[in-house]
Amino acid sequence: MIANFKPTWMISAIYNVSPEQLKAAGIRVILTDLDNTLIAWNNPDGTPQLRRWIQTMHANNIRIVVVSNNSAARISRAVTPLGLEFVSRSLKPLTRGIRQAQRRLSLSNSEVVMVGDQLMTDMWAANNAHVRSILVKPLIETDKWDTRINRFFERFVMQRLRRVYPTMTWQEDLR
Repeated sequence: MIANFKPTWMISAIYNVSPEQLKAAGIRVILTDLDNTLIAWNNPDGTPQLRRWIQTMHANNIRIVVVSNNSAARISRAVTPLGLEFVSRSLKPLTRGIRQAQRRLSLSNSEVVMVGDQLMTDMWAANNAHVRSILVKPLIETDKWDTRINRFFERFVMQRLRRVYPTMTWQEDLR
């Protein structure tokens, strides 16, 4: 059961993921959560660092699709200026959003990676969908009220994961 929450990789920030590393792993598309993964939940405009990272991915033919439990209006406000596609109301930890993105782009499980900051939604959804995953540290320490509930339980899940998988540590990149 605890393996349902185990990420493939744990990287300190999404911006540390390089197109070269993704291509070496056979990954063509990044499916990413929105809040506290791609942008701070309370700053829908993103950062210059985010814009540079997106440009680098696009220049290397790595597509980015936001897969979020948020409404289409909320996601669109944040990602349309960034030129990103999205799937709203993805129902993570269910596989609905991941599968919808895969069907839209005709992708196999091995061609995508799900990136997110939460074990209870993002990592669980990735494992349910049988795709690789990257857990990142939240961009900021505060969360929306509903995410705080998940964070409470995630502390216990992470403790258990680290006992069962003692080599599970934060890395700077996919190597």
